[in-house]
Formats: sequence, C-alpha cells, structure tokens
Amino acid sequence: MDRRQFVARVAGSGLLVATAGLAAGCTTTGSSSPTDVAAKRKEIDAGVDGALNRLYASVDGARDLGSRAQGLLVFPRVLAGGLVVGGEYGDGALRTKGATQGYYRTIAASVGLTAGGQSRSVVIMFMTPDAYNKFVQSKGWTAGVDASVALAKVGANGKVDTVTAQQPVIAFVQTNAGLMFDVSLDGSKISKLDL
Repeated sequence: MDRRQFVARVAGSGLLVATAGLAAGCTTTGSSSPTDVAAKRKEIDAGVDGALNRLYASVDGARDLGSRAQGLLVFPRVLAGGLVVGGEYGDGALRTKGATQGYYRTIAASVGLTAGGQSRSVVIMFMTPDAYNKFVQSKGWTAGVDASVALAKVGANGKVDTVTAQQPVIAFVQTNAGLMFDVSLDGSKISKLDL
C-alpha cells in the first residue's frame, strides 16, 4: 500500500473503520510464498539498519544507549496521515545484540487536528530485562498501557538527557528533518508478524 492510498483510506474513514482498515489492509497472509516472505524480511532488515545508522549518526549518546538496551524495536518507516481522523502503521523488527528476533507491526489511530501525511522512523529501546521480557511475552503490546514509553530528549549539549536515559523504555522518533519531540506513542498497538 503506498502513501497516497493510506492517506485516502484513513481520511475517508471513521476512527474504528480506520483502525480496522489498517489492520485488514496491511496484514501478512499465510498465502505468501517463501520468496515473498524472504524478500519482506530482507526489506525490513535493510530499513532497520538504515534507521539505526541515521539515529546513531545524529544523536550523541544513542549508540551507547542502544548497546546497553536489552532489545531494540525499530520501525524504519511509519506512515502517518489523515484528515481529522488519522492513523499510522509500519513494519519493523526486534533486535537483540544485533540479531533479529522477530518482525512486528505498529498501528495507531487518532482523532483531532490531523491533516496530511508523513513518514518517520521509530526506535524503541527496552533498557531493563523486565521491560524487554514483558514485551516479548505479550500477545499484543500497547505503548502507554503495557509500559510507559519515555520520548528521548536531547539536552543543550546535544546528548541524550540523563533522566530519559534512566527510563525502562525509551523511544526516538525521527523524520528527515531530525528528532521529533512533540509526539506521543501512547496508544500505538504493536503485534508480531508471521514472517
């Protein structure tokens, strides 16, 4: 599904219909051939590598946090859009010590002042074994419900804020223009893909 179709689908739907449409229109089916599945995994893994490289190159201290994290959940391309009723979705991977542990999808819906669309990357770092294990063992995980997610803040010195760095779950949200500080991931539903 390309960006234009996504924005049109979300803009023309109600909140529940938008969420259901995103979930139904973007799921991986069991009828995919092994070649399709392998290509999808390769595409996601390449996107994850790119998103992590951009984050580490642009945020001082992010690489250190990433190396200390129990796991990194990376969504390299989360598409968001709508008109009054909005939604977003994206596919990504969970990495532990540099190895992919599984593939995931994030879906969220919103109501309010929404117009247009954008793409961004989201990196969620599970800093404690407890936070990581809760995520891995869940049948579906919702940011802000199953765990509080601290949006990373960068201090005047250009480094990740020390208070943020002490949280059990930390998120970085980036666009082509840089880090976003005025977003919330609360309500984002994350589920495992069958890839």
